[in-house]
Amino acid sequence: MSRRNDLRSINGIVLLDKASGMTSNAALQKVKRILKAQKAGHTGSLDPLASGLLPICLGEATKLSGFLLNTDKRYRVKVRLGIATLTGDSEGEIVETKAVKPLSEDVVEQVLAGFRGEILQVPPMYSALKHQGRRLYDLARQGIEVEREPRRVVIHELKLLGFDSSSLQLDVACSKGTYIRTLAEDVGKALGCGGHVEMLRRTGVGDLSIADSHTLESMETLDESELLGLVLPMDRIVSALPAVQLSDELGFYVRKGQAVLVPKAPKHGWVRLYAKQSVFMGVGEILDDGRVTPRRLVKAVQSDVQELS
Repeated sequence: MSRRNDLRSINGIVLLDKASGMTSNAALQKVKRILKAQKAGHTGSLDPLASGLLPICLGEATKLSGFLLNTDKRYRVKVRLGIATLTGDSEGEIVETKAVKPLSEDVVEQVLAGFRGEILQVPPMYSALKHQGRRLYDLARQGIEVEREPRRVVIHELKLLGFDSSSLQLDVACSKGTYIRTLAEDVGKALGCGGHVEMLRRTGVGDLSIADSHTLESMETLDESELLGLVLPMDRIVSALPAVQLSDELGFYVRKGQAVLVPKAPKHGWVRLYAKQSVFMGVGEILDDGRVTPRRLVKAVQSDVQELS
């Protein structure tokens, strides 16, 4: 364990490929130890059963973690048909089994079509949502079930990758707040046999892809300079937002928390803010009168590599 005075100020983001069987917090702590980082946080937990993309925000980048929490996600999921479990995944107690009728691609596609676009989902009892101040999963473990209001989510893409007599393999692109376990259960019910998540892998978070991620095992084999090369700049978190370049004078006022009028800025929405020499400042929002106001500012870091050395 690194001593506090050995820790470094690191600003940026590391894309971790979390292994199944590990909690997100345990994975976070290992990345923090490997990098000897002073401050770190993950952006949206993955269940221990799940593997895949877990962005780790470091230092000033933690101020922007909410943008990844609120963005779209992409998953690969294997749905085991004919078996319903208490938790909606393979770690839960089996509560019902049914025979699976012979499947065809046409039958499966017809069912999947009903789950594309905006749908209503009832959150599972085994979730971190709260009811009267208590986590639903705490109530569920006591055998207590409470009514949950359906929530609107969006399934942007739902592709059938393959199927056999007892399972489906799906690729899912969805909005924040979507429960893949609930989707698996509902698809199983629509097929008349029930189902649960047998395998889940997150492959995308916003514009970030599993293709650019690194496992803990690979990180532990790298030397100092190679580890530093894994740290992506903070603005990758908000790369989907349009960029606004500020002059020295405007940058000064934005740093003071003041809204400014920037020529040729977008007419509405959130934007990335840059000071002189393309130094990332954080994010702002366009007000109704056209001015750019700061919303989440980070400390100006000319070069994360210089800071890490």
